[in-house]
Amino acid sequence: MAGVDGFMVDVEVDMGLGLPSFNLVGLPDAAIKESRERVITAIRNCGFRLPPRRVTVNLAPADVRKEGASFDLPIAVGIMASSEMVPSIPLSTWTFVGELSLDGRIRDVKGVLPMAVAVSRSDRLGFVVPSGNGPEAALVKGLDVYPFGSLQDVVELLRGADCGVPLRGDHTSALATEACYVHDLSDVRGQEHAKRALEVAAAGGHNMLMIGPPGSGKSMLAMRLPTILPALELDEALETTKIHSVAGRLSAGSGLVSTRPFRAPHHTVSDAGLIGGGRYPRPGEISLAHNGVLFLDELPEFRRNVTEALRQPLEEGHVSIVRAGASIEYPASFMLVAAMNPCGCGYATHPTRACTCSPLQVRHYLNRVSGPLLDRIDLHVEVPAVRHEDLSGEGSGEPSKAVKERVTEARRIQRRRLKGVGVSTNARMPARLVSEYCRLDGAAEKLLKHAMVKLSLSARAYHRILRVSRTIADLDGCEGIRSHHVAEAIQYRSLDREV
Repeated sequence: MAGVDGFMVDVEVDMGLGLPSFNLVGLPDAAIKESRERVITAIRNCGFRLPPRRVTVNLAPADVRKEGASFDLPIAVGIMASSEMVPSIPLSTWTFVGELSLDGRIRDVKGVLPMAVAVSRSDRLGFVVPSGNGPEAALVKGLDVYPFGSLQDVVELLRGADCGVPLRGDHTSALATEACYVHDLSDVRGQEHAKRALEVAAAGGHNMLMIGPPGSGKSMLAMRLPTILPALELDEALETTKIHSVAGRLSAGSGLVSTRPFRAPHHTVSDAGLIGGGRYPRPGEISLAHNGVLFLDELPEFRRNVTEALRQPLEEGHVSIVRAGASIEYPASFMLVAAMNPCGCGYATHPTRACTCSPLQVRHYLNRVSGPLLDRIDLHVEVPAVRHEDLSGEGSGEPSKAVKERVTEARRIQRRRLKGVGVSTNARMPARLVSEYCRLDGAAEKLLKHAMVKLSLSARAYHRILRVSRTIADLDGCEGIRSHHVAEAIQYRSLDREV
């Protein structure tokens, strides 16, 4: 694997004369080197007898590092073919992947979907995978996938037994299934302003920060954001599934990831855990949230080096992880939703409870989140304490389904407008297109100019206000951006003024 892309590896086996030994070459990692015991024991426990030979296994290309236990099955098949236990003629038309247990069962492995994509681009006819990875590999169109549960079954296949009908995936039914969520936006009482901001963020794919006292509903709102996001398109679902497959996050027997991810790491997460990394770089939380939501609760409690590492991915939609042994790029196009208190004790903006923090302590607490990071967050929303009347009143707010319909229609408008650009939301609109698609009338231009001077906004904040205004206009079904669209976008910059 190279990031979320697979590549073909030829397993070459030579059974030579000499003292019995087993040598693995071709830059294998520790898991592959340990395959010697698994492979030999599995072959013996399946009733086969290995001759006492000098075994040499080469993983080509030899200058690319290989890792994982997925080479067990092809190594076993190669040894058995070299020992004339199975015919060697059909091997050139098949690709094998799987980890072997000592009794010959084939265990599931990570990253099968990217492997299947690589196999589909080659001239191989069939792809043999573990039974649990079958639905995942079958997502690739035009590829004959044969899931097996044991080494003995694979031997029967190579000996000419009927392998049955290849497994085929059904993308249409997987995406057509309506996502079932435990939460609904109607569960949140009051907070109409914050709900509106959540709708705007979902419609344009904008980043959002909520500031308010404890218990005001910030986490509730964030957890209900996926319920109003539009359904995944097929290309988005496949790309998301590839990342989760590489990270080993797909459960056994699962296929396509059909719902948008929602990741909420604890504030003790390391920079490698959030961004990705390790000796052999693995995707982090921002990549697992690709095409979905990354929720950072209690944002100031995250370590500064962790949150500062978000700057580049928020701008570019991908993250490049460079280590001495490898350089990997992972997709990371996600919506950042964060929540924080207005001060250390949490009650600086509470209408009835007194704040115990001094002005200096409040400022110190807010300064834990850097200005450059805040500049990359489109919506700063104050979430006040919930009134008793809202909690005890009858009825509930608007359900997620109704809001989702408006969000989906706004996203459809944006995809049509940005077709051929490589992005599909206003939040990702290139700066060169902002002046073309975010034109203001006279009143709106005057209002935004006044806000720029009054709030000392940066050029980045200026463009983000224009993008948010474009989203609000799309929700209203307006071709042009009016002054009230700009006014609403400006009020979502609460941290640019005194909290």
